[in-house]
Amino acid sequence: MDIEQAFGIVIKKYRLERSISQEKLAFGAGLDRTFISLLERGQRKPTINTLFAVSKALGVKPHKIIEDIEVFIYTK
Repeated sequence: MDIEQAFGIVIKKYRLERSISQEKLAFGAGLDRTFISLLERGQRKPTINTLFAVSKALGVKPHKIIEDIEVFIYTK
């Protein structure tokens, strides 16, 4: 699994746990809803700025998202 796919899985997991729509997440992160969709499908490479914006909108520390990505990359 590559980083983009793992990032998408992780942010989607957090988004669904919080019952947040892609549109609401996008608004909170200052991003476009279609970009969130592309991220969740692993079709875009997130920047460090994107990581921080999405993590803030989700209420999750960036390092936690990175830790979860590591689990997917190194164990699956």
